[in-house]
Amino acid sequence: MAYEIPVTQARAELAELINRVVYGGERVVVTRHGKPLVALVSAAELEQLDSAAQEASERVIGTVSFMSEVPASSSDQSQFGLIARYDSPYGS
Repeated sequence: MAYEIPVTQARAELAELINRVVYGGERVVVTRHGKPLVALVSAAELEQLDSAAQEASERVIGTVSFMSEVPASSSDQSQFGLIARYDSPYGS
């Protein structure tokens, strides 16, 4: 869970917030009008997040082994009327 703080208070307590993030391992979310604006995380955590995002973008999805049309449900507009099965080369 992240510690939330309004931007006006964060300005006044920036040094303390940095210490909480770096030494306390906390995440701090700065809000404006109650809505998240930015998050403070340690440089080490940011590097881990960037690395994980890069690894995820480099993954290649295998070929689709089966595909067929199905009637789209009129109650669910988010479906496109297709079913595809992906057989992972790594098992289930």
